[in-house]
This record gives sequence, C-alpha cells and structure tokens, in this order.
Amino acid sequence: MGLFKRNPFGHILFLKKWLIRIMGAITHRRFRGFNELQIEGSDIINSLPDKNVLFISNHQTYFADVVAMFHVFNASLSGRVDSIKNVGYLWNPKLNIYYVAAKETMKAGFLPKLLAYAGSVSIERTWRAAGQDVTRQVKMSDISNIGKALDDGWVITFPQGTTTPFKPIRKGTAHIIKRYKPVVVPIVIDGFRRSFDKKGLRIKKKNILQSMEIKEPLQIDYDNETTEEIVKKIEYAIEQHPSFLKVLTPEQIKEQEELNKLREW
Repeated sequence: MGLFKRNPFGHILFLKKWLIRIMGAITHRRFRGFNELQIEGSDIINSLPDKNVLFISNHQTYFADVVAMFHVFNASLSGRVDSIKNVGYLWNPKLNIYYVAAKETMKAGFLPKLLAYAGSVSIERTWRAAGQDVTRQVKMSDISNIGKALDDGWVITFPQGTTTPFKPIRKGTAHIIKRYKPVVVPIVIDGFRRSFDKKGLRIKKKNILQSMEIKEPLQIDYDNETTEEIVKKIEYAIEQHPSFLKVLTPEQIKEQEELNKLREW
C-alpha cells in the first residue's frame, strides 16, 4: 500500500488503518470485558465476496453497533469463529468497510468526525433534521455515494433509520438493493441499548448480555421483486416485522426471563 493511497472518498488508507487499530484497541473491552458479546454465524463473513455486500441490521445506538460489527467482521476474516478474542486481528483490518450514517450525526463533534473517517457514507436524512420531522427529496449524490462504497467493498446500513425498535423500513434501502444488486446479509443485534447510552459512546451498564446474529444472505429477485416485497423481506430478516411482537408461549417467556436476568439495568 502506498503511503498516500486513497479510497474512492479521498480518505488516506494509511491513516484509516491506524485509526481503526487505535479505536479498535480502545473499544475492544466494551464488547469483551465490561460486557460479553455473543456472536452467531460469523463463518458467513468468510464466504462473502470482497465487494458489493450490503449488511442490513436493526439499530440500537448511533455508534456502538457499527464498532461491534467492525470488530466481528475483522475477527472473522482473521480466522476467529464467533469470537473477538485477542484484538490483534485489527493489525491488518479490512479497509473497504463502510457504513451509512446521517450527515448531521457525523458532524456533531470531534469523535464522530474521527469515526466518519473510518468509513462513514454520510447522507442527508429525508425525514428528520435537527430533531424535527421534515420532508425533502432524496439527494442523488447520496445514492451514488452508497453505490460507490458498494463498488469498493462492504456497506453496513440500518434500514429503519432510527434506534427506535419496530419502526418502518425505509424504502430507500430496497431501491438501493434493486439498483446495485448487492449480496444482502441480515444482522440482528441486541443488548446494545442496555449497555450504552443512545450515542453508544458511554458505558451505561456493565455485565450486559450483548448478541449479534449474522444470517445467511437473502434470496432476492432483483429484477422482478417490488420494493414493497423487498421491504417485507428486510422486516422479517432483521426481526423488526410487527409479528415479532406477538404473544410468547410459556416456554419462550421463561427463556426470555432467564435472558433478562443478564440484561437487567
């Protein structure tokens, strides 16, 4: 790698590598130490192509979700199975991992700007700005930038666009899937909103059970499925469809109570 080689967004890869190494070392104990991240399905990561992969996930904090995924992805690529033991896997991190984030969030302070350099594809939200509901047109440059990131590597997105659970899936994600035809990998996370504050920067409670399940890629007919059909698939895949709020069986309630003992705060 040339010392000043840049990615498609103009970020110097040498600086990005050191930023991921340093930030990874600082945050590692948040997922293996203060809390314990339980991972399932990380072997799927190794079977994915190097480019044009879109990870879709439910969302619980602004930053901790993405940081945990950077850890899990790089640990998996280094041969660890469902584990982030030994942070040495970040010595040679995958540098073409990106994540979609609101532009105003990534400009709100020095730390978010550092995190943005690590891989943010910053977009203007069409439905929310400065804490207020808005209605505005999608910027085609934002769509193009997501396409540029997919063309270069992997992209993480949170299709609900909010950390509030069971909110509707934004159709923009389905349009991106139809347009760029990526491999779509669902991820389901839990425990992060109990572990951290809303931004995912401050540890709110220790000894919380965190979980991350990486699922098999979705089977999608890019040309014939409608955006509504793809939205429905996403809802079920990331377990945010209203049916997941159904009444639980006694066995499920007992299992949930056992888990909640580890999640109390």
